[in-house]
Amino acid sequence: MLKSCTGGRTRFELAATTLDEGLARLVAEHPTLGVHLYDESGALRRHVLIYYNDENIAWLDRLDLPVQPGDRLTVLQAVSGG
Repeated sequence: MLKSCTGGRTRFELAATTLDEGLARLVAEHPTLGVHLYDESGALRRHVLIYYNDENIAWLDRLDLPVQPGDRLTVLQAVSGG
């Protein structure tokens, strides 16, 4: 579902100084992705898993963390069901 928002692309290089700026730039380049990442109040949706390098950002208190060249941001759609 997320790949359809990016024209099938799965890898991007983004210039950002913070984690939240990186997410904002990703959504600026692919606006339909924002509907899947953020709810109506602007909070990140719980069913989207976002990893900063290898750490799930759901455990972070804030997203204005500095990023360095080579850092990775991974966005995954959580799948549930039986």
